[in-house]
Amino acid sequence: MRISSIAKSIVAGLAAGATAAVTAVQDGALTTGEGVTIALVVLGAWGPGTCDTGPLPPSGGRGPFVVPAGG
Repeated sequence: MRISSIAKSIVAGLAAGATAAVTAVQDGALTTGEGVTIALVVLGAWGPGTCDTGPLPPSGGRGPFVVPAGG
């Protein structure tokens, strides 16, 4: 069974948000700052690192400072 990267990203975001929410409501109240923190945690989990960015560049994804073979 193959699980798509989108499904994994959604589950990761929900798990991170739930963890932050449980931590935030330990004192019995949810402040605006804690709400912002929860939102940022979820957005961070869904960030660009979880997306399929397509094929690697000709350098193999190692950046522009690759020394050519033999050089």
